[in-house]
Amino acid sequence: MLSSRKRKPFLRAALAGFVSALAITATLTTGAKADPIAVLDRYGAYVSVEGYGANVVRVTIATEKDQALKGPGYGLLPGAVDNSGFHRTSDQGGDSFASSALTLHVDAAKAPRVPSTMEKYFAPQLPPVTLQVKNARGEVVLNMDGWSMAPHTVAGEKTYQVGASFKSPADEHYYGMGQNQQSVGPLDLRGRTLDCKHWYDAPGGETVCVPVLVSSKGYAIVWDNPAETVLNAGINGATSLTSTVGERVSFFVITGDTPADIYGAYARLTGKTPIPPKAAFGLIQSKARYDSQDEILRVAKTYRQKKYPLDIMVIDWFYWTRMGQLDINPAEFPNPDAMNQDLHAMGMQSIISIWPRFETSGRYFNELDAKGYLLKDEDGRSVDGLPFRSDRTGGLIDVTNPAARKWFWEHARDNVLSHGFDYPWLDETEPDLVPDGFFYSIGSGDRYHNVFPLLHVENASQGLRAWRPNRRPLILSRAAYLGSQRTGALFWSSDISPQWEVLARQIPTGLNMTASGIAYWGNDIGGWQYLPQTTSYTGTPLVSPVGAEETVGQNHDYPELMVRWFQYGTFLPTLRLHGDRKHTEIWAFGPEAEAIMARYDTLRYALVPYLYAQAKATYDTGVPFMRALWMDFPHDPAVANIGTEYMFGPAFLVAPVTEPGQTRKQVYLPAGTDWYNYWTNEKLAGGQWVTVASPIDQIPLFVRAGSILPLGSPVQSTAEKQKIVALKVYPGRDASFTVYDDDGLSLDYEKGKGGATATLHWDDHAGKLTAEGAHEPFAKAPADLVQVIGR
Repeated sequence: MLSSRKRKPFLRAALAGFVSALAITATLTTGAKADPIAVLDRYGAYVSVEGYGANVVRVTIATEKDQALKGPGYGLLPGAVDNSGFHRTSDQGGDSFASSALTLHVDAAKAPRVPSTMEKYFAPQLPPVTLQVKNARGEVVLNMDGWSMAPHTVAGEKTYQVGASFKSPADEHYYGMGQNQQSVGPLDLRGRTLDCKHWYDAPGGETVCVPVLVSSKGYAIVWDNPAETVLNAGINGATSLTSTVGERVSFFVITGDTPADIYGAYARLTGKTPIPPKAAFGLIQSKARYDSQDEILRVAKTYRQKKYPLDIMVIDWFYWTRMGQLDINPAEFPNPDAMNQDLHAMGMQSIISIWPRFETSGRYFNELDAKGYLLKDEDGRSVDGLPFRSDRTGGLIDVTNPAARKWFWEHARDNVLSHGFDYPWLDETEPDLVPDGFFYSIGSGDRYHNVFPLLHVENASQGLRAWRPNRRPLILSRAAYLGSQRTGALFWSSDISPQWEVLARQIPTGLNMTASGIAYWGNDIGGWQYLPQTTSYTGTPLVSPVGAEETVGQNHDYPELMVRWFQYGTFLPTLRLHGDRKHTEIWAFGPEAEAIMARYDTLRYALVPYLYAQAKATYDTGVPFMRALWMDFPHDPAVANIGTEYMFGPAFLVAPVTEPGQTRKQVYLPAGTDWYNYWTNEKLAGGQWVTVASPIDQIPLFVRAGSILPLGSPVQSTAEKQKIVALKVYPGRDASFTVYDDDGLSLDYEKGKGGATATLHWDDHAGKLTAEGAHEPFAKAPADLVQVIGR
């Protein structure tokens, strides 16, 4: 709803141009408009109902019919509407829309009546709309009992605060909603209020809004509004979602009995999670920052000399001469082409950080300013830094403008990436220059607060695909939104601090992020922020700091923290060392830490066949392979709020150590299966808490009975051909596992070609393993590689 208020010239002109700009952008980034199944009139509240396959229904509610008829917003794929499986019935009780997987019932409108005295003052003026969603068994899983549109003015625009409320049974649990770093252990969002917005300065660590709320009742809500949104989850028997800007309430409901039902449908709506280049599963080495080309090559060569596997070297910020100059400083990097040739010759690839900001004294600022390609204030001036957050330099590229997107990609490609770099790191994708109160080409930053990372990263992803046909994109990104998983990005938890408490926060943070459909999530191993050179810890650390003084100073317990963090990182989708300290490499924290981290680096590479199989499974099903226990054990009520341990693929249960000096840890083993201690092969029954020995060289790690674990041959990087040299079988039930391998770089897998697939079957009663399909990934015949644990 555009403002008619006469303010300043730029604001009037900007508002006038928003609609046309939005129309251009929508062809790329928003869902297509299609005829709904029905548009219901509830005495002036219009309710549009659309099907998106049998287990997905979209509900849009507005007081203006044209708003109810608008297609979905950013992140949703065009052409996903599919009403064919739904049929409508109507009676005095309302209207029902049923498919084989769900039934949506919109209650009939209550007849108008004269309001009571109390209602004249305090009752909502909106026509009431209530509805219920049932699953395939006829059970009510969602009950919306109210909606809201409260008029207010934001950034000079007359608009509404919009929301919906749902009943919340006492036994319902909630997950997802992107990245929120409030918790140090509990996972369930119930009883919490979350600000779903990109917020770098959030007290617990950066928040990232991916508005997907997943319920233990077998459904998910995909909230279709990119403005700042507040979730109140299960408070006083109600759950609500409220966005600061909008003219409608729009959300999708996905139903399903399994994670594959939920996440497969989410992938239909917003895009599949591609398989990253195989190098993404190896070790990624980064630092803030490597000062020169010589230092980059010296570190890479040291990894090869020490025979520690490594796949990717990263160049972080300030390799340029000015922010936004989009150049490479020849004084520090005199020949980046030759540097990358040397890295490639060692079997390594490279990533380089490219920022979306342009300082006023740089060579491009005036051009971008004149073209209107930067974030603007209400007077039409390009915004230069934000003094209130001590981030004082640079204008932000306006990625909502297609021409600005094109300009940015072409200059990043030609000026930087063309020097032999393999992939970009798109930093500041939340972005740091908070858009609230300012203006994109399509509207206010308040209205479109959360879209920047999707548009910015997808722009680069599409650019990479066009520039290097049949080569997979890979992008490091600090934020995400609905659909960001389709870009091929690896996401991480931003500039976290090097503290034990922060390590503990990472586990529930990551599990709710992956529950939001973002499968490839990790963190800066060791924490990014400056490392204090002293510590208040008075205990005796489990890792000697001797030999680490140049890196840690007198912070004598940090090598122990680094070891525990690296152990955890070994069982993350991506393993990346990073930090604002003098050194970040495996050997920088003393000989004791080096020996342990080197063993886990080797273990990580042995697990690449297992990880790569999980990548293919995520591409096929949408289900994340790092996931909270509730996904695999929905019938065990004890796992509902556990955010201190998780499943890593179908086999591993991982319980990271997050306290200094800890050598024993309480771990819950979910019911319904037996478990094997990975280090001792001891078999334990599920459904109990156990005390697990966790000496400094062991992360508590269990394998589910009925698992097949493929292990690869030693390699220095994934550029080497790796054969499967062992198949560990953990008996106790029949098992299947599908191994997948391909060239690790091309997009052939998207066309259904180029890959080798073998499905392994373990017959527990017969004690025999058989294989169907290609045998190329195996060093010998699969049956000859079997190691049966405990037999």
